[in-house]
Amino acid sequence: MKIFQRLFIVITLLVAFWQIGTSAYIHVKALLAQQLLLSAWDKTLQGEAKVKPWAWADTWPVAKIEVPSVGKKMIILAGDSGRNLAFGPAYRFGTAKPGEQGVSLISAHRDTHFRFLKDIKKGDLITIETSSANKVYYRITGTKVVQQNHAQIEMDSSSKELVLVTCYPFNSIQTGTKLRLLVFAHEINNSELHKTT
Repeated sequence: MKIFQRLFIVITLLVAFWQIGTSAYIHVKALLAQQLLLSAWDKTLQGEAKVKPWAWADTWPVAKIEVPSVGKKMIILAGDSGRNLAFGPAYRFGTAKPGEQGVSLISAHRDTHFRFLKDIKKGDLITIETSSANKVYYRITGTKVVQQNHAQIEMDSSSKELVLVTCYPFNSIQTGTKLRLLVFAHEINNSELHKTT
């Protein structure tokens, strides 16, 4: 009987260490990727096009996002595939490029790069630095929780709009939830930078 108890304890500990290791790996991978992306971003700002952050990458930096109210700065990748989302926020092809006229859609995981979205509020400032080193300023206008299959976003806009997307809720232990948090922001000009709502 004692052998089975010991075996059960050993197996339980091994499973626990495996789970903790897997979780830690995801976070370490996300942090390391951002360092490699910063190097690729520097080359992008110097005029190189589609700079791969590592040799086997099928993505490249397209912009840099900063949210001062929560102290976050991150590189945005091209293409919001699941593979790219493991490394950072990603721009959805087919929407307006970050900083251009129209609606730009950027996605990231709720447990890594977009975890800070739980702490933002209406009126917070978002800065997008484009690959041509221009800065576009956005003010958060609101948030909305929607069903994944009902997440319709009006894509026609004569101004510069930004929508940040992540899974919801933040404290769920289930992966791949059916809810999405949408954070809406619109472009502001320099004179509006220091205004609060």
